[in-house]
Amino acid sequence: MDIITIQPIGALIAGVLILLMPRLLNYIVAIYLIVIGITGLMGTI
Repeated sequence: MDIITIQPIGALIAGVLILLMPRLLNYIVAIYLIVIGITGLMGTI
């Protein structure tokens, strides 16, 4: 599985979790940004 496959699945799961528990929004956004940042750095090294 590459990042192109993982992003839509992650977005779908995050959207459902935010709908069910709106307080998770801050954590989900923070985790998403960290993961995207790490994968971006890994691609440049």
